[in-house]
Amino acid sequence: MPHPQSRALGLSPRYGAFIDNAFRPVAGLTFPAAAAATGEPLADIARCGADEIEAAVAAAEAAFPSWKARAPEERAACLHKLAAAIEADAERLMLIDTLDIGRGLWETGIDHAIAVAQYRYFAAAIVTHEGFGRPIPDGYLIAKREPYGVCGQIIPWNVPAIMAAFKIAPAVAAGNTVVLKPDENASLSTLELCKHIAEIFPPGVINVVPGFGDEAGAALTAHPRAAKLAFTGSSEVGRIVSVAGAQRLVPVSLELGGKSPNIVFPDVAAADIDAVVDNVTFAAMYCNGQSCLAGTRLFLHEAIYDDVMSRLLASMARIRVADPTSQGPLLGCLVSEKQGRRVQSYIDIGRQGGHLVTGGERVAVPGCAAGWFFAPTVFETTNSSRIAQEEIFGPVLSVIRWKDYETMIREANDVRYGLAAGLYTRDLSRAIETADRLQAGNVWINNYFNLASGSPFGGFKESGIGSEYCRETLNMYTHLKAITVQTQIKPAWYAPKA
Repeated sequence: MPHPQSRALGLSPRYGAFIDNAFRPVAGLTFPAAAAATGEPLADIARCGADEIEAAVAAAEAAFPSWKARAPEERAACLHKLAAAIEADAERLMLIDTLDIGRGLWETGIDHAIAVAQYRYFAAAIVTHEGFGRPIPDGYLIAKREPYGVCGQIIPWNVPAIMAAFKIAPAVAAGNTVVLKPDENASLSTLELCKHIAEIFPPGVINVVPGFGDEAGAALTAHPRAAKLAFTGSSEVGRIVSVAGAQRLVPVSLELGGKSPNIVFPDVAAADIDAVVDNVTFAAMYCNGQSCLAGTRLFLHEAIYDDVMSRLLASMARIRVADPTSQGPLLGCLVSEKQGRRVQSYIDIGRQGGHLVTGGERVAVPGCAAGWFFAPTVFETTNSSRIAQEEIFGPVLSVIRWKDYETMIREANDVRYGLAAGLYTRDLSRAIETADRLQAGNVWINNYFNLASGSPFGGFKESGIGSEYCRETLNMYTHLKAITVQTQIKPAWYAPKA
């Protein structure tokens, strides 16, 4: 039976590819979208492939010249309208995401607020996105930024509203057109977003093709007329996308995995420890732990280790594991059985090589029998353990004791990722030194997840290539064209007449 809220939410029974501002009829195979917590069906989604990708690229290609020719102010106006439409529809869209991926309403509401801010940020940024120029002898150099054309974009399932905004907003602001593939585990809110897009943007500017990575995704990254590729997801798939771009020599931007250190220094004031513990808890458990940014390696100084650990365990115990449609902060379920089994396997690995302090078990939630809920899980371990080195993408925190600063810095950097890091200290000099030495694209001092529109978001090492969320992102979606102007034609000199 369909989920009882499907009709009330205005979900379509079936979704085809969104091309040229219209959903295509579903003629072939489909895959189900089901509520992560209950398993109840929400809709059937077309399992698209090369044919739909070809049609979407053709539509985007046809729309590109006129969209590129629009003034930045006109493109910005469309983005502002989309932001307003999402804001007005946020309550419905956030519930769709909560059902689809199992995260709490309090979180999916934040997602849509961030998405709205992204559309508005790039609407403003594009108006002042300029090239440069300078005089040259008897003339002038003009360097102007131009869009690439059709951008192929692939997004993950953990924060679909944010990911769609991260990709769509800068691309179309800069004058590109888009073919976006959402993840098969979280397509619904993106497909519902298309209903707003159809009323605001010209046909073909934004196209959405659902499907599986090895079918629709592979066809998109290999398409000869996709002029730029952008991917967010695992480092393993990021390599595949990067190779696809290299084979066609097109630019690729990647936002990949993380295993972020979160460091507590011994000088934290006693009055601030509870607040630090609360932020550490949030850093590890937000998004049900399914975040590339999560602070999943907690480096805790031995001078305050016992005190902080006791408060941390009490903080974890206060977290509600509950039906994600409940109000207030909570820990919902993982997105799928596949992800649940993955997290369970890492917990089993952790039991063998570390000390399980709390959690580690699957939790039964009334009315949510299909959901993979886990209690907040904390291990005491070493930095070399697998659970401290590999991205788990679940509510699992590794705590590592430290006493020597240089050793701690070395271990904090001793991981293949470099997306984010956090630290807590009253010593500003030590904070800046540590931030400089950490191999991470984002370092948050005294407040983890401290993201603000305009703050560059991108990783070092295997965490990606390029920066999102900021003005620099517009440079990723444009290339420079140089035009030199001479004020008059110079006399012949190379092979003049005798």
